[in-house]
This record gives sequence, C-alpha cells and structure tokens, in this order.
Amino acid sequence: MIPTWAQLVYLACAIGFVLALKGLAGPRTARAGNLVGAAAAVIAVVVPFGYLDLDHVPLILAAIALGSLGGVLGARRVQMTQMPQMVALFNGVGGGAAALVALLELEHMGASTAEFDLAATAFTVVVGSVSFAGSVVTFAKLQDLMTSRPIVFGGLPVAFGVALLATIGLAVWVVAEPGVPTGVGLAVLGLLIGVLLVLPVGGADVPIVISLLNAFTGLTVAAGGYVLGNVVLLVAGTLVGAAGTFLTLLMARAMGRSVPNILFGALRGGSTLGAGSASDRPVRSAGPEDVAILLGYAERVIVVPGYGLAVAQAQHTLREIVDVLGERGTRVDYAIHPVAGRMPGHMNVLLAEAQVPYDQLVEMDDINGEFPHTDVVLVVGANDVVNPAARTDPAAPIYGMPILAADQARQVVFLKRSMRPGFAGIDNELLFDPKTTMLFGDAKESLAKLLAALKGL
Repeated sequence: MIPTWAQLVYLACAIGFVLALKGLAGPRTARAGNLVGAAAAVIAVVVPFGYLDLDHVPLILAAIALGSLGGVLGARRVQMTQMPQMVALFNGVGGGAAALVALLELEHMGASTAEFDLAATAFTVVVGSVSFAGSVVTFAKLQDLMTSRPIVFGGLPVAFGVALLATIGLAVWVVAEPGVPTGVGLAVLGLLIGVLLVLPVGGADVPIVISLLNAFTGLTVAAGGYVLGNVVLLVAGTLVGAAGTFLTLLMARAMGRSVPNILFGALRGGSTLGAGSASDRPVRSAGPEDVAILLGYAERVIVVPGYGLAVAQAQHTLREIVDVLGERGTRVDYAIHPVAGRMPGHMNVLLAEAQVPYDQLVEMDDINGEFPHTDVVLVVGANDVVNPAARTDPAAPIYGMPILAADQARQVVFLKRSMRPGFAGIDNELLFDPKTTMLFGDAKESLAKLLAALKGL
C-alpha cells in the first residue's frame, strides 16, 4: 500500500509532467518546461526509496547511475543532425524496459489475478516489444547502418499477418493461463512485428514512424502504470501516448498522406523513395560574389533552411548573412516547413541555437502567400519541401505533400553539395528552372564566402 504522502508526491510529479508538456509547446517556455519535467521524473524515481523495503539497493543505484551517465553523455555528444536517432534509441529503450517489467510481473500473477490486469500486462509486453524492435530498425535506417529504402519481400504481408494473429492468440493464452514462458513468447512475437512493421518504411517517413513508436511506448508505460498501481507512470504514459499520436497525425498531414499509407504503402508498390536521379540536364550555377550581388540588391528575401544546413552546422553563418542583409534594409524571414530536417521542430531548434529571433521564423501556411512578392529565395540544404512535383506530378512519391511555394518567387538560389536528390529520391524540377541559380559546395564554406562577398559590396 502506497502511503498518503507518497501518493501526494506522485500527484505533484504528475502535475509537473502536465506543466512540462505545456511548457514544451512554445519556444520561450520550452527550456523551463523541460527542467520541470526532468525534476518531476527525478523526484518520482527517488520516492520509492522512502516507503518500500527494497532488495538489491546497490544494484538498483548502480543501474540508475549507469543509465544517467549514458543519458547525459548521449545528449551532450549527439550532433543536431543525429537527434532523431537519439530519440528513436531512447524511445526504444523505454518500450523495452516497460515490456521487461511486465514480464517480471507475470511471475507473480496467477489464475486469481483479475483478467483486466492480465490483459494490460499482455498489452505492455507486446506493444513494448514492438516499440523496442521498431525503434532499433529506425535507428539503423537513420544511422545508415542499413539501407533507408523500403525493404519488401514477397512473403512480408503474409508473415506480418501470421505474426499478428499468433500474437493475439498468445495474448489470450497469457490472460487464460499466465506464465513467464508464455510471456517471453509473446515478447518475441512483438519483436518480430516491430521489425516487419518498420522494414517497408522509406527513409523520408522514418521520422513519422519514430513519432508513432513514441506513442506506442507511452501507451505501454501507461498500461504498466495501471498494472503496478503507479499514478505517475499512468499519467506520464498517457501524456506521451496522446502527444505522440497527435504529432504522428500532424506530421502525416504535413506530408499529405495517411498513416496506413506511410506504414504499408510500399507493400502495394508505393514508396516515399523514388528511383533516384540520373539526370544530366544543365543547370545555371554561380559563385558567391554573383549570389551576393543578387541578395544585396533585393528588397525581400526568404530563407528556406533544410537538413543540409544542419549537417554543415552552418546556422551561425547563415544568421550573420541575414543580419547583414537586415542592416542594408532587406526584409528577411525564414520559411519553416513542418517536416524540414528529420523531425518536427528540427529547424526551429537549429536556428534558435544560432540566436535567430523567433519572430523571423515563419510557418509554411503563413509565409506561402509571400513568395510571389519575394525577390530572392535562398534555399540552404532543403530539397523535397520546395519540390513542385508535390503539386504537379501525380506519379511522384511526394505528390500531395504541402510544400513551400519557392517556385513562385522571382529568383531562387540553391545551396547544394551536388545534384543528388533529397530523401524522396526524385529530381527537383525547380533546380532546372531558368530563374534558379545553383551555388555548389559545403553549405558552411559557401555561406562564409557569401558573407564575405556581401560585406565587400
């Protein structure tokens, strides 16, 4: 029985999680919200030491210390471009941990245990295992440990269906006759489903799958909280599950597609990855000095940041360029696409790191009407989010995805390393438009040369 004081502390921690999520909804309050959530989590971990007669305390403390060390080192050392991989990995660990706890609980359950408790335990084992295995595959895809293209084989739909039916059958067995061996079998099937679920997903859709698996982990933790009678786990898991579900739906809408299509589209022959580009069509290119002149005499400029900017870590130089243009009287804004980079908010965080004023970051729906009145659009490391094929080519894998209307501006400048396509694996016709100028090279080096040329005007 949890004492009253501990229940009150748990309630305060749950309220802290709600306030943390509220704080994370805005850039100005995100840091405070993150700290509130972290403090609530630490308190919730410490409280059981005050009222439970725990065994193996040294091992528990060692595990907490090891996990804390890994989390701190991982968070501090990870590059901004590797943030989605870290999120996937941490999310998978959470799902796996919940599944293991549920398996341990099965050891103490018997025929006298309430059926709903057994069902919640089986659910935790299955969904936690799915989240763990799926997150590992998404990590491997993003980290280039395996191909980011959809992996589909002839028997995949059948294998997935059989595994799903077997999981349901074994879950019913766990409820009827609870036991650890049956639970382990259920976990193995969950791992198989997690792998089969993510293999057919293309690289462009992996961030959406990460969000979906995050929701799975949240539901797993909530179910585990019910089984353990822990209100903190119940509230925290519900918050994560609900937030992850909404985020998944919003990201899918931003891509102009449904979640089932993202997960199973490749099984019908569709994919978010095209066949690649073998185009050798000529493009118009220029040097930093020519682009500086184009920008220097523009009255209205819109910057479109993308994943390439994050890879090059060129956000600070880009901000300096925008500052120089602003001093010359040019109106400059950053156009932020909902799925620019590899996860929602990626560009916002990247530019905030460079001290870019938040009022210069304009969301897609608010800035698209400005492009026809814009002198120059400077695209830095983005591709698919400005590809007109999303509007004009029904055969394109990104058709229907809302894009930034950069093609409607008077002039477009693309900073790219090469003519290689983006995540979607298809040509961007905007690159071959007569009004488009290419500035080839590493974004950081190109922007540094461009900044020097602007200052010399």
